[in-house]
This record gives sequence, structure tokens and C-alpha cells, in this order.
Amino acid sequence: MFKYLKELTEISGPSGNEDAVREYIKEKISGKVDEIFIDRMGNLIAFKKGKGNGKKILLDAHMDEVGFIVTNINEDGTLSFAPVGGVDTRVIIGKKVKIGKDVVGIIGYKAIHLQKDGYMNAPKYSELKIDIGAKSKAEAEKQVKIGDYVSFITPYEEQGGFIIAKALDDRCGCSVLMDLIDENIETQNDIYFAFTVQEETGLRGPAIIAEQLKADIAIAVETTTSGDDPELEKQLWSTHLGDGPAITFMHSGYVVHQAIFEKLIETAKQFNIPFQYKMRTVGGTNARRYALTGIPAGVVSVPARYIHSPVSVISKKDYEHTIALLKEFLKRKDF
Repeated sequence: MFKYLKELTEISGPSGNEDAVREYIKEKISGKVDEIFIDRMGNLIAFKKGKGNGKKILLDAHMDEVGFIVTNINEDGTLSFAPVGGVDTRVIIGKKVKIGKDVVGIIGYKAIHLQKDGYMNAPKYSELKIDIGAKSKAEAEKQVKIGDYVSFITPYEEQGGFIIAKALDDRCGCSVLMDLIDENIETQNDIYFAFTVQEETGLRGPAIIAEQLKADIAIAVETTTSGDDPELEKQLWSTHLGDGPAITFMHSGYVVHQAIFEKLIETAKQFNIPFQYKMRTVGGTNARRYALTGIPAGVVSVPARYIHSPVSVISKKDYEHTIALLKEFLKRKDF
């Protein structure tokens, strides 16, 4: 377990630039499933045939991460950029990033010594620049171009019972799906493992999958906001690290299909798998997109601190229990 997670999180793959992530996943799961295909959007779908006349179950995890894109190369050699997905500017200043394939830069802002009251406010993206060490626009243009993707550079670490890395949203879900493929689960149900694109910029990847597969059930396997952050009152917590996978009953734009919600809970209780409810209804997942096409959909998430930032934290136990829950759920015969 966790054998894929390190390499997955260290790959660059902002929304729209998931190619390297997809190639890694394809390489690692080839020969372990009955079929692999890639659609026009760039989604990778791995199919595992069931042993009987069961249902078509779709597990979804998105490959993309939040990041940035170069919008201008300035006369002084710095780069202007815009977010790809939702990223708070307050957590990115001074962070190391990768531009394109191998150019390293630092996200810069005026030093605190040069500010008056501005340090109390979140800077605008127009006030931030990426410094790649170029002394002029001409020098910078030899290394980067407008439209290049930008991603955080964050090493993977394990500390005690926790994993610290970038892009856990949602490489964590991708890793869970890959571990489930390795489990070679005996089930009557046909399983489709969908590694999807562009979730962070509008849930775009699943649109074509829903029409292609016409699954009976879809489960979005995600990370979700943990509430045990500094100074956040407990009544505002969404989840808590270490309390097990979070089962969603509602989020932005979607009330989870009641039968799927209840069967996930039944499965957890039957096999004594720790779980928790996602208590806040903010945020959204690909489950909403599948539901729009008439597919009953649920959401199971690994809680994570500090998502949509240069570094996030998950509990190893939550990850393990997420796999255990989904493994038993896939074996059910009463859908």
C-alpha cells in the first residue's frame, strides 16, 4: 500500500495537462485489467470483467491537480500567471514551482519590509510574478512560453501515521483505484476504473464517460477538506483526520442518491470499517456530473488538511480504510 502514491503526487499534472499522470497509471495497471482505453478528452478507463451477471459499477478519481498557467512574459524576465483551479494566493508566496517540463521558478511578491498595510490582505494574482532567474524577456522566452503549465514542487514525505505531499487532491483517489486493481477483487459486478481529467476546472472529464459507459452506479473517490485546521471552530469542521473515509450525503449542486449513501454506510458497519460523514455541504465532485446523466452516484473521500495548496496531509489509516470500504462495496450483490 502507498506504493503508487509517492510517484503520483510528484508528477506535474494541472487540469488540461494530465498526460504524464495518465501514462504513469497506464504503465502500472497494464496487464492487470481486461481492457484499457483512452477517450477523446484524455480520460483513462480500465475495465475489469465481473464473474457473474452483476451491475456496471464506475469508480472515478480525477488525475488533475490545481496549478497555474503562464499568461505573459514580462520585460524584466518574470512571468505573469493565472490559477488553474482554486488556489489561495496567501499560501503560494515564496513557493518553488516547475514551469513546463523542467524550468524551476519561485513565486514572488514584494517583501514584507516594503509593505505598509498591504500585508494584511491577500495579494491579487496580478501582483504576483514567477522568478526564473531571467534578466530580460528575451532570456525568459528561451526557457518558457505563454501557455506553459505551472505546478508546485513539493517532496513526498511520510511522518508517523501521516503522508505529506502535493496534489493529494486527487492523486490519492487515483492511488486508491490502482490499489483496488491490484487487489484483483472477486465480484459479480463489472468494474470500470475511470481516471478523469479537468475536475478542478468544471468537472469536464466525466461528461463523455457517462455517455460512453452508461454505468448503473458511480462512486467518486476523492479527498475532502479536513476541519481540524488551526483556529477553525469544531462546528465548522467537515471531516477529521484519522476517523476514517468520509461518506458524503450532499455537496454543492448534488444530493447523493439515498440508496448508494445507505449501502456505503451499511458496508462500513457490517465490516467494522471506521467511517465518518462529511458534515459540510460545500465543494463539489464528479458525482454531480454523473448524476446529471441519470447515473446514481455517491462520494467516498479521504480527509486531507490544506488541499488546494502547495502541500496537503492525509492519514495512512484513512487511506487504508477507504480501500477496505470500497473493496467490500464492490462485492455487494444487492444493487
